[in-house]
Amino acid sequence: MTAPLTPPPPPHEQPPHNAWQPPAAGYVAPAPHDAVWDGSYGQDGPGMKRELMEAAVVTVAVAVAGVLLGLLWWWLAPHVPLVGDVVDKSWVVYLSDSEGEQAIGVDGTFTLLALAFGLVSALVVFLVRRRGGVPLVVALGVGGLLASLLAWRLGVWLGPTHDVIAHAKQVGKGVTFSAPLKLGAMAALLAWPMAALLVHLGLMALFGPRDPEPYQQQGPAPKDPYGAPLQ
Repeated sequence: MTAPLTPPPPPHEQPPHNAWQPPAAGYVAPAPHDAVWDGSYGQDGPGMKRELMEAAVVTVAVAVAGVLLGLLWWWLAPHVPLVGDVVDKSWVVYLSDSEGEQAIGVDGTFTLLALAFGLVSALVVFLVRRRGGVPLVVALGVGGLLASLLAWRLGVWLGPTHDVIAHAKQVGKGVTFSAPLKLGAMAALLAWPMAALLVHLGLMALFGPRDPEPYQQQGPAPKDPYGAPLQ
């Protein structure tokens, strides 16, 4: 007598390791953090084309403000007194007050006004656009320098004539008149751009946006059917 043939039980089916499972219906995979883009601004801010356009606008706006600096310099700068005389039938012009500091006051007035304009321009640019960037910083520097040059030439043009001999003949012998408006210290032209750059960099360091953490956890890490994280 033989025992009845009983087939052995089938082995338990086990899914292979790291088996791929199709996503459920309606599931949308999240986009990688580095690929986020809203159509105008990406992770690194506006595109280079937009930054260059904004920098051009800032350069022109700051340079045009130099007209106001020139007007204020011409209005507020002290006058250097000159006087004419006739020596050997020839006209000569000399300082009425040889120990006066009016010439230094002319340079100082321009420098102080330029520093104030640089501070204001940097503050306005920071409030309008709270982002940094090389094009914007260059625009502030170049615009400030162009504004200083424009203000200098405008003040000289509005001031008294440079033909001091003709001016002395016009007012008469021994009569005091104002010397031409001129800038003795040419380094004063750098006051506006330097002030604008320093103030803007300081505002960005204190109140500018901070860079996000380089590795931010976007959600739970995917796992295989056994609970182990996928490699």
